[in-house]
Amino acid sequence: MTARSIRTAGGALVAVTALALAASACSAPGETAPDGAMSGSAVVGIAYEPDSLSPLLGYGKDGNSKIFDGLLTRAANMQLQPALAAELPKVSDDGRTYTYKLREGVSFSDGKPFTAKDVVFTYETILDEKTNNAYKTELDALKSVEAEGDSEVVFHLKYPYAPFAERTVLPIAPEHVAGEQDVNSGPFTTKPIGTGPYELVKWSKGEKLTFKANPGYWAGEPKVKEFTMAIIKDDDVRATRLRSGDLDGAILPPNLAKTFKGEGGNRTYTAKSFDYRLVTLPTHNKVTGDTAVRRALDVAVDRKAMVDSILDGAGKEAYGPVPTDSDWFTKGTERSHDLKKAERILDDAGWKKGKDGIREKDGRRAAFPLWYLTGDKLRQDHALAYASDAKKAGVEVKVQAGTWEVIEPRMKTDAVLAGGGSPADPDFDQYSLLASKLSGDGFNNMAWYDNAKVDKALEAARKTDDKAKRQAEYDTIQRELVKDPGYTFLTHIDHLYVLNSRFGERSTQVEPHDHGLASGPWWNVEDWQPLK
Repeated sequence: MTARSIRTAGGALVAVTALALAASACSAPGETAPDGAMSGSAVVGIAYEPDSLSPLLGYGKDGNSKIFDGLLTRAANMQLQPALAAELPKVSDDGRTYTYKLREGVSFSDGKPFTAKDVVFTYETILDEKTNNAYKTELDALKSVEAEGDSEVVFHLKYPYAPFAERTVLPIAPEHVAGEQDVNSGPFTTKPIGTGPYELVKWSKGEKLTFKANPGYWAGEPKVKEFTMAIIKDDDVRATRLRSGDLDGAILPPNLAKTFKGEGGNRTYTAKSFDYRLVTLPTHNKVTGDTAVRRALDVAVDRKAMVDSILDGAGKEAYGPVPTDSDWFTKGTERSHDLKKAERILDDAGWKKGKDGIREKDGRRAAFPLWYLTGDKLRQDHALAYASDAKKAGVEVKVQAGTWEVIEPRMKTDAVLAGGGSPADPDFDQYSLLASKLSGDGFNNMAWYDNAKVDKALEAARKTDDKAKRQAEYDTIQRELVKDPGYTFLTHIDHLYVLNSRFGERSTQVEPHDHGLASGPWWNVEDWQPLK
């Protein structure tokens, strides 16, 4: 068969930020480094922690997991490059066969060699129906994977799936460890072993993840010997600990990040992202399940005001999962803030205002709860602004805070201020967000959205590698979301980080919704050079 090289990430992702040009740390003239930098250690504050550290259950599925490597990884400009693979894969002319030659001399952190069998084990285990991996539909195109000796792996696809190479940033697990225990509950889920630049020292759940440099790392032992991620869910507490010197860096919402600007000891970084904030409008709720209510709220919301006041300009209005500056965005699907139009939609649908200004229909008040995650000020501010806009149209939104343990059981009927977004390919985010067959599957399709035209377009878009055909299908999806919005998309947010300037000028990438854990200025901490 004739082979061709894979297509790399979309051109829209090539220009990341000016910061992405800085690849190595350097001290400013006359700058002296405290003991932390001299000894090669760093402590950063993040907002969330993973449920598991096993890639078989979804950890690090989008790459950059620190403990593990994938066959491929992404450079600063988001282009795919080899990691455990020795080179980019060869792809058959029909787009259904991907062949990877593996890097030689790679070992797991326990000293055991990495081989093609570990790759086969990882992908087959994820697809096993007994494995509790909520993201296995992302590998729906995969028919089989086989090892050709120890140093070559061949993937066979059911259909030509354009972004398949992007899926192979998925971390590889060791068969000799993970294969000897229960995949869902074994010790590997909290005490993993990988080929990555760092080894896990300890995971104190709810507090911190502590890593040490892997001395046998195939790309060379990292110079930052100790790396700690402090788990601090409350934004204000994270900012306070950063200012006190307890942290070297942290992810912060815009209103807190801006308070550090101008401080000589810190640098503020803005990472462009596909991350959005939205309100789920579950179809099982008698109010949010009404298409007229959803359409009215879609135009009642003042997105620009949210960008200006909540994000302090660090973001843009969101009309769907695709940012307006992406090549995949469908022009003409923008929605203007139009309160009068919202009121007409509700009037025509029989939702009439009561004496208190809240609408009613057939004896039911136009009211529903909206949950946001406790401690997340950005979500809180979005939720409150949304409730204020909705009330002007005659819809009462009752904002409440809770942990995910409180929120998740209520998602079928209660609205949630949620987030998502992936820069790699539109299929990665839209399928899990909108496919009706994933309704109620964990955090997939939280709104229980069900639109036959959208379902058909999602399937068609992932089963061709023709860019024009894919674009047409995603255009259909975005236009359907105007007519039948299952969510109210609010904003696409930039991610803001503050990092101690003793680490020199760092870089950022275009980021997904999941940020802070392996994103931010420390996305390539293994390449840092401690200041002298």
